[in-house]
Amino acid sequence: MNRDLSPVLDAVGGIVLGKQRAIRLTIACLLARGHLLIEDLPGVGKTTLAHALARALGLDFQRIQFTSDLLPADVLGVSVFERETGTFKFHPGPVFTQVVLADEVNRATPKAQSALLEAMEEHQVTIDGVTRRLPEPFFVIATQNPSHQTGTFPLPESQLDRFLMRIELGYPDAAAERALLAGSERRDLIEHLAPALDATRFTQLQQAARKVHVAPALLDYLQALIAHTRHSPDFVIGLSPRAGLSLLNAARAWAFLDDRGAVLPEDMQAVLPSVVGHRLHIASGTSRLSSDALAARLIAEVPVP
Repeated sequence: MNRDLSPVLDAVGGIVLGKQRAIRLTIACLLARGHLLIEDLPGVGKTTLAHALARALGLDFQRIQFTSDLLPADVLGVSVFERETGTFKFHPGPVFTQVVLADEVNRATPKAQSALLEAMEEHQVTIDGVTRRLPEPFFVIATQNPSHQTGTFPLPESQLDRFLMRIELGYPDAAAERALLAGSERRDLIEHLAPALDATRFTQLQQAARKVHVAPALLDYLQALIAHTRHSPDFVIGLSPRAGLSLLNAARAWAFLDDRGAVLPEDMQAVLPSVVGHRLHIASGTSRLSSDALAARLIAEVPVP
């Protein structure tokens, strides 16, 4: 494990119990400069994971509770006329921070959801014809409830594609749940969590992760995986070039977490379910397969060069 990021994993793992793989995927996602979507039932620790990670990385954090009456101005900010000066003054919204938690993002209407699109893609927002840059680094960690629950609006494919990864937490195992029940309140633990990094150091780690070597044979493997999704009867629509870049960057970050200077096929296979699961359009005959099951089939059917 990378010596700079190992304390982050330990710190967050002390808050979100029994979810080491999910925490590693989350760190890898942010290390690859991507945004994260956490989809699961209410009460399994989605919000806690986002808050604890921002705290451990030493990044500024804002939480936006998405509801059906949320307006884009509630996310981006608004210009208010001041009589004293006779001018409009812009009041930035909660999106102007380093880590934005869009909590229960699919409870808001598509109009409110779309307020995040430019911010996620360009790291800037345009309001009243003026473009304003967002802080660096900038990440969106969004949580959403399963689509079958009452009061949800499905995220469109264009917005889903902005998320580098989608993960699920699931229920904790018996040992982790017992420790959770017998321990302190998670919010109290987060308040006493000391940052293990700061924004400057984390930005340096992001730059180092981008330099992890990728051999030509591994690029052949990546292209074979992409081509298979485009021609297999399991999928209606295959992976886009942006999805391929996302998979490559995530694999680099996963290798960097293990303190290696080159990407292995196992790195790509490890992040594959989280990167492609929300991007693949599944044929009706395979609609009951989970992201992990589809990724396992994809890995089994595409040989490693």
